[in-house]
Amino acid sequence: MSKMSTDLVRHALSGPTMGTRWSALFFADPGFDPAPVQTALQTAVDAVDAQMSTWKPDSDLMRLNAAPVGEWQRVPPDLARVLALGLAIGRASGGAFDIGMGDAVQAWGFGPDTADPQAIRAAMQAPRRPSHEVLELDRDRVRKTTPVALDLNGIAKGYGVDRLAEVLQGHGIRDALVGIDGEMRAMGLRPDDSPWTIAVEAPDTDRRAPHSILALQDAAVATSGDYRHWVTVNGRNLSHTMDPGRGAPLIASPASVTVTAPTCAEADAWATALMVMGVEAGMSHARKSALDALFLVRDDAGDVQGLGVGHLFSGKTAVTSRHA
Repeated sequence: MSKMSTDLVRHALSGPTMGTRWSALFFADPGFDPAPVQTALQTAVDAVDAQMSTWKPDSDLMRLNAAPVGEWQRVPPDLARVLALGLAIGRASGGAFDIGMGDAVQAWGFGPDTADPQAIRAAMQAPRRPSHEVLELDRDRVRKTTPVALDLNGIAKGYGVDRLAEVLQGHGIRDALVGIDGEMRAMGLRPDDSPWTIAVEAPDTDRRAPHSILALQDAAVATSGDYRHWVTVNGRNLSHTMDPGRGAPLIASPASVTVTAPTCAEADAWATALMVMGVEAGMSHARKSALDALFLVRDDAGDVQGLGVGHLFSGKTAVTSRHA
C-alpha cells in the first residue's frame, strides 16, 4: 500500500535556466533535506545550458560552430548524446527536424541579436543539406563536412528536463514531475497512486489557459507552437520554428503540436518535426511512426480544433499515457 499524501512532505523546487525556469515536484519522508537535490538539479541544467546555448559565445556548441570544416572536435558526453539524437530524428523525419538551422534562427532575430535583413536573404538563398548528411559523429568527436550553423533550441530544453529526472533518480526519488517551461516529464505516480496531471496549453497569445489535460505516468510531453515567440513581417506573425526548405519561419503550420514520448528530448524534437511537416503530412507521419500527437489547428474564425493521433489523443481531452 502506498503512503498517503499526509505521510509525506511536498517539495516544489525551482531555479533559472535557458531564459526561463526549471521545476521539480516530489514528495518525501519527513526530515528529508531538499537542499542537496536543489543544488544538483541546478548544476545539471547549468551544464546543459553551458554546453548547448547559442546565447553564450563560449558554449561548447558555439565552439563547435566556430570550428573549421573537416576537423574533428571533442565535445562533452551530454552534447554528443543530444547531437546524436537530433541527427537520428532528423533522418527519421526526412529532414523536418534539422539542428543545422542556426544561421536562419539568428538571422530572423530569434537569438541574441535582432533580425538582420541581409542575413535573412543569405539564409534563404543558402544551399542546404540536412544536418544528418553533413555532420559526422564518432562517440565524443564531431566533424562538419560542409559549413553548418548548429542550433539545439528544438531539443536542448527537453534534454534538460531529462537531466532533471536523472538527477532525482540518482537521489533515490522515483516519483516526481519535472519540467522546463512547458516541457514536462512525469516519473512514476503521485502518493495516492494517481498519474501526474499536465495541461496542454491553448494556442492563445494573450493568456495562458488549458486546452486539455493529460494524465501521465513514466512519460514526457512537449509542445511546439506559434503563439509564444514570433516576428511580425508585413503585419503577419511568423513563428520561431524554421522551415528547413526555405531558411525562414514557417508560413503554414498548425497552431501547436504536442507529442508524448518516453523522454522529453524525443518529445521536444518530434513536436518541432511535426510542426514543420504541417497537419496532413504530420498526422500521416505520426501514424506511421506510432507517435502520440495532438495537432491544434485554427480555422478562419480563429477557433481551435484538436486533431489527435495515437491512442493517447484520439478524440479525448483527458487521457493517460504509460510508456515502458
